[in-house]
Parts: sequence; structure tokens; C-alpha cells
Amino acid sequence: MSLQDRTRRLRRALHRPVYFALVILTTLGAMWLLGAAIHDGGITPLEFLLLILYAILILWINASFWTAASGFVQLLLDRKPETGGAAPAASGASDPPEDVAGPFKTALVMPVYNEDPERVFAGLRAIYGSLVQTGQHQGFEVFVLSDTRDADTWMREEIQWRRWAQELGQPARLFYRNRVENTARKSGNLADFCRRWGARYRYMIVLDADSIMSGETLVEMVRRMEADPGLALIQVPPVPVNRSSLFARMLQFAGNLYGRMFAAGLAYWQQDTGNFWGHNAIIRVRPFADHCGLPSLPGREPFGGDILSHDFVEAALLARAGWKVRLAYDLSGSYEEIPPTLIDYAKRDRRWCQGNLQHSRLVLARGFKPLSRIHFAMGVMSYLASPLWLLFLVATGVEAYLRSLRDPVYFFGDNLFPVWPTSYAVEMTTVLWVTLAMLFLPKILALILLAVRPAQARAFGGLGRASLSVLIESLFSVLLAPVLMLFQSKFVGAILLRTTFGWPPQQRGDHQTGLREAIGAHGSHTLIALVAGALSYFYVPSFFWWFTPVLAGLVLSIPVSMITSRTSLGLLARRLGLFLTPEETSEPDVLTRLDAQLAEPGPAEGIAAPGRGPWCRAVVDARVCALHASLLPDEPPSRRRHHYLEGLIFQIEDEGSGSLSPAERRALVSHREGLYELHTVLWGRPEAPVVTESGR
Repeated sequence: MSLQDRTRRLRRALHRPVYFALVILTTLGAMWLLGAAIHDGGITPLEFLLLILYAILILWINASFWTAASGFVQLLLDRKPETGGAAPAASGASDPPEDVAGPFKTALVMPVYNEDPERVFAGLRAIYGSLVQTGQHQGFEVFVLSDTRDADTWMREEIQWRRWAQELGQPARLFYRNRVENTARKSGNLADFCRRWGARYRYMIVLDADSIMSGETLVEMVRRMEADPGLALIQVPPVPVNRSSLFARMLQFAGNLYGRMFAAGLAYWQQDTGNFWGHNAIIRVRPFADHCGLPSLPGREPFGGDILSHDFVEAALLARAGWKVRLAYDLSGSYEEIPPTLIDYAKRDRRWCQGNLQHSRLVLARGFKPLSRIHFAMGVMSYLASPLWLLFLVATGVEAYLRSLRDPVYFFGDNLFPVWPTSYAVEMTTVLWVTLAMLFLPKILALILLAVRPAQARAFGGLGRASLSVLIESLFSVLLAPVLMLFQSKFVGAILLRTTFGWPPQQRGDHQTGLREAIGAHGSHTLIALVAGALSYFYVPSFFWWFTPVLAGLVLSIPVSMITSRTSLGLLARRLGLFLTPEETSEPDVLTRLDAQLAEPGPAEGIAAPGRGPWCRAVVDARVCALHASLLPDEPPSRRRHHYLEGLIFQIEDEGSGSLSPAERRALVSHREGLYELHTVLWGRPEAPVVTESGR
């Protein structure tokens, strides 16, 4: 081994000790400042609670800050040519096609659950078209793994799949499957794929319904896996794109500008024990199938049952088995779409909260590596931080009130001169500024990176516009932070009370928040702010002024939620050059392809006739019926099931198809026997009320 290699390995070995030492030392320093500020004649139980809460919260803040700082140094020292963030830093781009199109193939796997089929297949077409452009598409095959329960959406998925397979001319390269039961949700969907088809593929690239990845990035991911046989998973950080509301454009800008810096920092200290974010990642199929079977946690939901946030656990299981898991922060060409409004963003948080809190049961589980335990703890803290901040604010207000009740004593014993109360304003102000610096310095570091990389600055609209965008985004962050704090505190509280939220599909398309929706979501936030503000103003006025940033965000939550949901304001900001991202400055080819696919009209056979939804047409139309029947499993229904289906057919004949519930519609088209019998009935009596929807 050369001296240069030994030096590189030594430097790499110091990454984690340096990072964790910095986190711990700055946490201890902040604790010392707060302890000095409140230590006056001993520490009361309430002050001790404040110290404990602040210790947890400042540790969380410091971990984030030093991650960003580490990423800043990494990117600052990066000598690769500037790309402006629009193209992947793909090494070996001139390698021959056989590198990734050899005797093995890579599966592009997209699990879907009640998603918009037109958007799903438009995204896949764009990805595959980008792959074709690389000349290495022969090494990839596409799987749509549907867990969709809605019968209409199910039929539309099949029509979209069949249309694409016919146009592609190579139906053996494009596969579709709808599971009979969606056991264990997404993790069960992937497990089913591995059992049925995993042996055919060396790698699978997992996509979400809103994922977009360029062909160059996909090829590079496979090359990197081939270069290191000990590597089981590469996670490529997805960049948010394609939303137009002001809220979404601010998040897209922040994710683009700060995201790569944080990703580089994570890669700095995670090294070969990285994490899995659930999508936009390549996985070696054999070790995943061997080691990533997830158990059902003992007890009932929300902490028991299926593991919802499965990705963290799968990465930990791979690491436990000795495989490498890496975060490829230097690869771009990986995109996702985000919720368009604050309320939708909170709903997505609600979906993830329960899964992340389940990780509290795994932090101390046997066999996991220490870094995997840290990942679990960070997943828990990403949601537990909000109720802890809320508790800290309440405890601080109570402490301020109790202090205001104490009468100062100026003379003790035989002292002839008064003993003036000690002021700790300097220490408390220092604590505040240290906390704010940890929160906002990463934004300044990101702007410094733009200042030293002119090409990247131009991709964000120039350093001046980027700086103004950071300022506006920071102001909105201050207003939105207390609202998200209350949302997440509510979710955590509900879960601790054993309430489950389920896993409903998220809203992905642009839409605007109306007044009624905003009042329903934020009315309680406004009321809480008014009551808390009045109490603090009349009883602890000195605390009120420190509390105003939190109160302002809650009082203004209704108008801010409505304003930030407006696409007109988002588009105006874009025309003014604010919140620009590299993908907007110079749109990547794969996103252009997606736009073109979404602009195309859908297949004529997918448009239901008046009075007939897609599920009903699948029964009446002989071609669609034959296609659907060919995709159903071969198992005939049990005798009991047969009678149940027969009863549903009688119900349709008597009351019309609109009388069926969504579950009953799915049941009818889930078995060939019921499908054929219903087809015969409808085909023979087209004038009967069975083909009339009642609007349900």
C-alpha cells in the first residue's frame, strides 16, 4: 500500500472521532452556559428539567450543525469540475456498454399504492427514455409492483402498462403485478418481488411513485456496485423538483442549496454504515433477500405490528451482516416531488411519524452496529424533537413566572450593605445566540460555497438572488417552525395514546389551500397562540418579548398557510429569479421527457364511457376484461368466496353497481370466476341498471 493510500485511510479513520468529539464538546459548552445562567442558590427540579431538555435538544442541533459543517469542508475541498448540480458526477462515463449490460440485469422496481397511474407511467417512461439514450438500457428491466386497492385505479394501471408494453415492442422488459393482499405494505411488496423474481437480478433500483432518475445516474450506480463486491446499497440523495407553489418552491430551493452539503456531511461520518431512505437507491438483491426479512414487532399498533419505516431497519440489517451501505452525495440526476402545501407536508409527516417512533424499540436491540443505533435514535428524534421543544418552551415560561413571584432580598444577616441580585442576562443571551448560530450558520455556509463556485451560483440565479432567497426562506422558516412543532407534537401525542393513522396515499399534485381548510388545520394553532400570548403578556411580560417569534408563527398560521400554497406567487417568484434551482435554470433531459409524457393524451381505451367507471368497463369491454383476467392469479376462489361473489352480482342486478363499496368492487374483479360471470351478465343486459353508477 502506498503512502498516499495509508494517509487517506488514516484520514478516513479519523472522520467519526472528529465529528462526534465536536458534537459532544459543543453540547457540553452550551450546557455549561445554561447551567451558569440558571444556577442561583441551587437548582430547582424545574431548572433541572430545563437542563435535561436543553441537553437533548442542543445535542440534536449540534449533530445537524456539524454534519453541515463537515459537508461544507468536503465540498469546499472537492476538486471536481463544477457542474452546477444539473448532471451526475459519473465516473467512467466512457466505459463500454457491456459493463452494465452483461449476463446479469438490473430491475427498476416501483412499488405503488393508489397512486395516479398516468403520473407513475409518465415517470417510468421518462426514466427508461433516458436510459435508452445511454445505450445501456438492455441491462435494465422495469417492474411496477402494485398494492393498489382501488378498483378504478387498478384498471387504469393495467391499461397504462399494456399501452406502454405495446409501444415498447419488448413486453418481456416491462412487468406489472397487483398483489392480492398488501401484507406488510411497501416492505412486503419488495419482499414479494425478491421471492418471485429476485433470483433473476443482481441489483434492484427502488423508486417511489414520484421518483425520477436520469439514465446516466442509473448506469453509474450499477458501475459502482460492480466495482465493489462488498457493497450492498448505494443511496443517491433525491432533489425535490416540479412543484410550483411558493411553499414547495422554497423547499425545493432549500433542498437543492443545503441538501448536498448535508448529504456530504452525512457521508463524511457514516462512511460504509450509511442509511437507506426507501427510494432512489440501488440494492444488491441477494444480501437484501438473505438478511432483510422484517419481523412483526410484538404487541399491537402503533408500536407493534409491521415495521412501517422499514428502510432504516433494512440498512441496519445489511450492516449487521457485514455489508457496506453508502450515501453517494456526489451523484446528482436523482429527483422526487414533494407535497405542495404546508398542510399536505404535515399529512406526510403524520404518515412517517409512527414508523420512526417504532425505531425506539430497536435502538437497544441485539446485534446492530453502534452507528445503526444512532440512525434509529435520529429517526426517533426527528419527530420527538417537536414535543420536547414544546415542553421546553412551557417549562421556560413557568420558570420565568415563578422567578417573577420571588421578592428579592437585599440584606442578609449582619451585612450593612445591600447584596444586589445577580443578573444572568449575558449568559442567557449567549445561550440564545449559540443556539441560533447552530441553526442558521449552515445557510451561510451554503452561500459561501456559491461565492467560491461561480458556475453553481449562476445555476441558482446568481449570488445576489440566491442570498435574497435564503433570507426570505429563513423568515418563512421561522414562521412555519412553530406550526410544524404543534403538528408533530399532536402526532406524537396521538401515537403515545395508541392511536394509529394508517397509510393513506399522499397528495402530490399542485393545489391551493382554501380558507375553510386552513381554518380547520390551523384554527387551534391560532387559538393556542392568542391564549399563551395573553397569559405571558399579563403575567410574565419579560418572557413575552422572547416568546414573540413563536407566537407570530402561530397567530399568522392561517394566512401564511394559504399564501404559501399559491402557485401564482411561486411562479411570480420564479420570474423574479427567486428560489431558482439548477433544474429550473437548465432543465435536465429526464425532467424534460417527463413534461412531454405528462402533456400527451392518455390512451383512448382508458377513458370510461359515460356511466361506466374504469372498473366497470374492465368487466364490459371484452379486450380490457381479457387483459385483466390474464393478470389475475390462478387460484380459484373458495366455495365461501364463490357464494360471496355471487351475492355481489345479485346486488348489482337489483341495485346497480353504485351500491357496491370500494372493497366489494375490488373483490368482484379479483377472481376470474366472478369476473367472467359478471361479464356475462353485463354483456347480455347492457340496458340494465347494472351499468349505471349512482355517484358513490
